[in-house]
Amino acid sequence: MKKVLNVILNVIRWIGVSFYLIMSIGSLSEGVLGILAAFLFLLGAVIIAPLGFIRKLRRKIKLNTVLSIILAVVLFFAGCMLLPTSEVPSNPNDDSQITGTLSNDTSGTSDITDNVTDTNSKDESASSSNDKTTSDNVQGTNNVTDNVSDTNVNSTSNKVPSSSSNNTTSDKDEVAGVGSGKHTPVNLSSIPTYSGNAYVVVNNNIPNFSVSELKTTGYETYSNLDSLGRTQMAIASVGKDTMPGANEERGSISSIKPTGWIQATYDNVSGKYLYNRCHLIGWQLSAENANKKNLITGTKYLTISGMLPFENMVADYIKETGNHVAYRITPIYQGNNLLASGVQMEAYSVEDNGAGICFNVYCYNVQPGITINYADGSSSGSSNSGGSSSTSTNTNTGSSSSTTTNTTSESYNYIANISSSSKKFHYPSCSSVKKMNENNKMYFTGTRDELINMGYDPCGNCHP
Repeated sequence: MKKVLNVILNVIRWIGVSFYLIMSIGSLSEGVLGILAAFLFLLGAVIIAPLGFIRKLRRKIKLNTVLSIILAVVLFFAGCMLLPTSEVPSNPNDDSQITGTLSNDTSGTSDITDNVTDTNSKDESASSSNDKTTSDNVQGTNNVTDNVSDTNVNSTSNKVPSSSSNNTTSDKDEVAGVGSGKHTPVNLSSIPTYSGNAYVVVNNNIPNFSVSELKTTGYETYSNLDSLGRTQMAIASVGKDTMPGANEERGSISSIKPTGWIQATYDNVSGKYLYNRCHLIGWQLSAENANKKNLITGTKYLTISGMLPFENMVADYIKETGNHVAYRITPIYQGNNLLASGVQMEAYSVEDNGAGICFNVYCYNVQPGITINYADGSSSGSSNSGGSSSTSTNTNTGSSSSTTTNTTSESYNYIANISSSSKKFHYPSCSSVKKMNENNKMYFTGTRDELINMGYDPCGNCHP
């Protein structure tokens, strides 16, 4: 009988040793206190282990069976007390700590790999450019009804996940929409006259997205062209899953001729070419190339000073957070004009309920110093090299058939390196210009301060 009891006791001891060892190993990942707890568990395992030399050690220190079990239990509870406990928030759905405001200062990045104007637009003859700032002095306008009709939308993207984005299951689908929750294009009658700022705020900077448009998986939807062949609204949930791959190169878009495409060159336009094939949803967000439903005729000023800073803001946010942004671009036309008067840009970061990205703006499709006929896209203006020095301003929203936009500034000619590793600007005569990759050159007509505000630094050799 005594032998049977000893066998049973030894089995119990071995079970206890195994339990202590498991606890010891599991505690090692809990930091310094976890390591200390693991030591106590290991010591408890040693004390109760039914091994011959352990028994001799227990007899030597006069530790009988009862005391050894009591000590092992004490060590167990001591180890458990050292282990950190998980803190569960009282309300895991509480978003009250989310704070943040949208800044008008943006940082631009360039994914350009060929001779393109910028990440939002491309012309086979135009140079690349970036912009990191937009004007702080803008006027808000109230949300208004629209006289621009929506056309039926038709998805042309092949980057929608295999499970339909419309059926995406996400706790984000449970939140309310943003703003009115309905697509509400701005009415041109509410847009103030262009006065030097590339954009104005619409609806107090609050975009309008429905619940179904706020998705945490990427999708892109492009509207059909209207009866005049004009590009219409494009909407997407942009994220890393819609952006181009690391080694993906931009394709040619020169085959697309959007309505209003009557190209012209002027010495007082950066890069000389007036128009770009302007992406609604930029290539760096969508990887879309020659998609006629995603390209409009846009001035260099619209793409570089108007749209690109906002696009860069969205791209930088996605790269930093991995989140998605509901993103809608709507060209705004006056009557039957073939050239858009401007574009409305709306964006809202989905996962953080707009804490990172939230804006609703109208960008003017104008070009300082150039008269544009919006009925067909024809233009006229000064060809004097070095820019415009007019002292008068005759501007509007771009809604009339013909618009002249003049600016007054002291102008200089610089060449900027748009490469993200450089971001320097030079005098054209600087020796560093000859070493630059032609695809990274931006020929800039404007002031030194404008380039600095765009995030460029003066060259250390020519000191412009």
